[in-house]
Amino acid sequence: MAGHAPSPHKPRRKAKRTADLQSNLSIVESSSSSGRVVPSFPLAAFFWPARGSVSQWEILPLVLMVVGLFRWAAGLWGYSGFEKPPIFGDYEAQRHWMEITTQLPVSQWYFHDLQWWGLDYPPLTAYHSWLCGKIGSLIDPSWFALYESRGLHDPTLKIFMRATVLVSEYLIFVPALVVFVRRFSRVNGVTTWSASIALAAILLQPATILIDHVHFQYNTVMLGFVVASMSSMIAERYLWSAVFFVCALGFKQMALYYAFSVFAYLLGSCFSPRINVTRFIAIAAVTAVSFAILILPLVAGTYYDVKRGISPHPDRKGSRVPLPLFEEYVGYLNTDAFYYPYIEQLVQMVHRVFPFARGLFEDKVANFWCALNVVVKIKNYPTELLQRGALIATLASIVPPNLILLIRPKKHLLPLAFATTAWGFFLFSYQVHEKSVLLPLMPMTLLLAGNQGLGKDIRAWVGFANILGCWTMFPLLQRVDLRVPYAVLTLLWAYLLGLPPTSTSAYFQQGSSVFSHWVTAFTHVFFYLAMALWHVLEFFVRPPSDKPDLWVVANVGVGAAGFSLCYLWCLWKLILQSDILPKALGGKERKAKI
Repeated sequence: MAGHAPSPHKPRRKAKRTADLQSNLSIVESSSSSGRVVPSFPLAAFFWPARGSVSQWEILPLVLMVVGLFRWAAGLWGYSGFEKPPIFGDYEAQRHWMEITTQLPVSQWYFHDLQWWGLDYPPLTAYHSWLCGKIGSLIDPSWFALYESRGLHDPTLKIFMRATVLVSEYLIFVPALVVFVRRFSRVNGVTTWSASIALAAILLQPATILIDHVHFQYNTVMLGFVVASMSSMIAERYLWSAVFFVCALGFKQMALYYAFSVFAYLLGSCFSPRINVTRFIAIAAVTAVSFAILILPLVAGTYYDVKRGISPHPDRKGSRVPLPLFEEYVGYLNTDAFYYPYIEQLVQMVHRVFPFARGLFEDKVANFWCALNVVVKIKNYPTELLQRGALIATLASIVPPNLILLIRPKKHLLPLAFATTAWGFFLFSYQVHEKSVLLPLMPMTLLLAGNQGLGKDIRAWVGFANILGCWTMFPLLQRVDLRVPYAVLTLLWAYLLGLPPTSTSAYFQQGSSVFSHWVTAFTHVFFYLAMALWHVLEFFVRPPSDKPDLWVVANVGVGAAGFSLCYLWCLWKLILQSDILPKALGGKERKAKI
């Protein structure tokens, strides 16, 4: 009998269980009573039945539904400026931008009534506001009636505005994050189960929910474009990375916090492992074209309005209002030249986007300059001196991480380099808002999806940074009566990840006898106790009449100290993982595939 011909199909290999204990040691531990392996923190316990899953699609729908539910539930609370005249708050600013972009010619967007929430974000925000305003006008045109809708607090409008945040987030931020976590976890050899837990933890990050879905803003749209840019770098799609980052800059100027890291990585990829001039030219060309496309609607709208004889910045009676920005250039610019309206439009847009006239810091924020101002009244120094000082300090803090990224453009270094750079900007740059802490928190939280990301060391530091970040934003939140969502969302996240004040499992686990782990534990516990004590004093003790901002100032000081530690930790981790140090000094080879 002739032998059978070999089958053309290979037998299906048995799927490797992603719950293999050797690959998930960072999120499991042995029970002291029974000796069985158990999850080491509640979020891992929630996903415990899915530990044998080999596909993210078994878990992803659950994650997206749960995090969406939390976002919508958080939106049931009030928002910034609710019934707080005379100028209300951020909610009114976003609604007003929908009003002016849908009711006014394009050329007037950056000139209209600047004292009432004048548009001061880049063009992509304006286009987004226009789209949302057009959709909202189909439901109720009175929501965006020019002048007459100011300070409107219609309950149905609130539902619409909340929905625009959620839909925008699920169209940009959530898909970008899902793709990034999948790619980054593969680079680091992380299992599907661990990656799903990390994705849930990142999407439940309390700071973004509190600011975007409660206080009200669209920060996650910008952050989503940044995550998409990082994800494209991991996939070696460098041209798409440039496009996505231009979109991030075009939506919010705060994306400049990441600009040095994007530049360093993309430039480094053109020279490592070999010089690739073609790639360099292509990235430069795509970046320039992307910026041109970004401002094209603004320029085209100005051209159309000029042809119709519409003034870019009239008063309410229609007459042209002189533009103070151009007073010193009157002798150099011909106001009758065909190009003048376009120069005026672009310069005004840049002027609105970068408001240096507001000073070193506008409100109390937990960064270096505001903390220093408590001891030395630096705001009394000349503006030019403060600008130079902020520039020098910022460069000193961001050059080291980006030199590392330039020399070692490795995929696994991206979150650390982005986080270190963003911390440097937050601590030392000019005109920082307390909500800007979202920018360093985002890439630092992405570390949860990396190698040992859910282990005690990284989980402890990422948790510490996020809880401290929420705490420093408490004075902003409590001004609009948002104490309850702040407490619920922050404590819930701490509980799910096994963090103080609900648990100390992120510190005292097996193998935690290492000296550095104990130092970390005592340092973090000190800050957690300081935060708890501050809340007790702020709630029960009235500050002295001659120091009404005492508790806010204390918040600034503790926050600035804690964020400085986060910066140093990210920088040290970046140095270690980049292998630029000799092994004798602490450098070590990574075993994970990169």
